[in-house]
Amino acid sequence: MSAGRELLEAVRAALHSEPRIHSCGQINLALANGELTMAGEVDHIAGKKLALEAVARIPGVDRIIDKLHVHPSSPMGDGELLNQVRDALVQEIALASCVVRVRSKGHVETVQAPPEADGEIEIRVDDGVVTLDGDVPGPGEKRIAGVLAWWVPGSRDVINGIGVTPPEQDSEAAVTDAVLQVLEKDPFINAESIHVYTRGRIVTLTGSVPRPAERKLAEDDAWYVFGVDQVVNQLEIR
Repeated sequence: MSAGRELLEAVRAALHSEPRIHSCGQINLALANGELTMAGEVDHIAGKKLALEAVARIPGVDRIIDKLHVHPSSPMGDGELLNQVRDALVQEIALASCVVRVRSKGHVETVQAPPEADGEIEIRVDDGVVTLDGDVPGPGEKRIAGVLAWWVPGSRDVINGIGVTPPEQDSEAAVTDAVLQVLEKDPFINAESIHVYTRGRIVTLTGSVPRPAERKLAEDDAWYVFGVDQVVNQLEIR
């Protein structure tokens, strides 16, 4: 067996070893000079991030090209998805000081232009994949914009290319604050009894929620936050 074939077999074994990686079909793999392309569709955000993490730990995989998407809970056309992401960002108070633009078919339209703007975000959508570009004054704004895009039920993936200007050192505390903010903002979750702890890029949720559905939603929300690579869900149902 060639080295390349052995490496692909190791990748497949890693994907099969994680029970939370549920694909909605086949995950297609292509390997060239240590560069692995992963394409396909998984059933939730945890499966996507866990698949990338599992493969990144394999010796010989030097770079991963991520083309994994998440099966949308409510499929919609790119135009409708773009409009819903636009509305979510414009209605978010934390982004009120940012210019918001949408790009569609080569045309750029400004939909929010505060008089004293301190950031800007451009949104575009291609085949259910939301891309966010621009610059914002802090990582909190970058993270909330990404989560809002994920929350639109037609999103298959969110590429968060928003920069932070001036550059700011990220921290575990910043990740914790972002996860707490998202949980408190989610109208389907009672976050009063949820506690968040971050170490490295691993977020742990402790405390309690009243229903199993909220336990899953809270975990999904943590996965949606930019920079989170693993979520340990220790929430109890009470």
